Amino acid sequence: MRHPFLAGAVVALATAALAACGSSDGGSEKAAAGAKPSTSASAPAVAGPAAEPSTSSGPAAPDGGTTSAAPKEPASGITPATGSFTEKQKEYLTDRVPKGMDPAAVLQTGQETCDRLRYLVRADRDIAVGAVLTGEVADAKPAVAHLCPQHQDLVDEAALGYADGTHTGRKLRPGRYHAPSPTEDCSWQLTGANGKALVSGSSDTGKRVELTVPESARTFTSTGCYAWLPEGDNS
Repeated sequence: MRHPFLAGAVVALATAALAACGSSDGGSEKAAAGAKPSTSASAPAVAGPAAEPSTSSGPAAPDGGTTSAAPKEPASGITPATGSFTEKQKEYLTDRVPKGMDPAAVLQTGQETCDRLRYLVRADRDIAVGAVLTGEVADAKPAVAHLCPQHQDLVDEAALGYADGTHTGRKLRPGRYHAPSPTEDCSWQLTGANGKALVSGSSDTGKRVELTVPESARTFTSTGCYAWLPEGDNS
């Protein structure tokens, strides 16, 4: 089920991002001078909550798939049709450009990721972190690292949260968490050793909910809550 609040935010704000300048903040994030950006990239489809963030290592392919398995251009072959790439842009493109693909098109994908984050942050920071955490803003980590490092705090915080699904073992970190925009079918359960029930709850209001993960927790299961983000004292 699509998450209504995030879906509206991502669609509206990503559309605004693409209608703006088509590049992220700062001159270092613009496409190479004179390079023609790809017109095949578009705002990501807003899917339902995912159990884990996206782990794709490659940029989105024009047909909606990923290019992670395709042979890559060597670093020496990553050059724009005209102009030049900045060092940061080259770092982002390294091992990400499939053979035969215009590197400017791959760069455009990363720049659009930065644009989506920029507009989501302006609307609601928690929603931006949740979008990174669930993978609805795909490949945010490499794009932020090389093209828009001002958003590194979003990636860092997302790494400490939980998307819907089941989390066990070392993935559990004691502390306080909140789900900023759950669905009306949000429920959760924490169990300890030998499956002992510790905490469970549900919410049908669609409003922010909070929970505390105790040190004795061994399994955390969440459904319909979309994303749990760390509170200030444990982030």
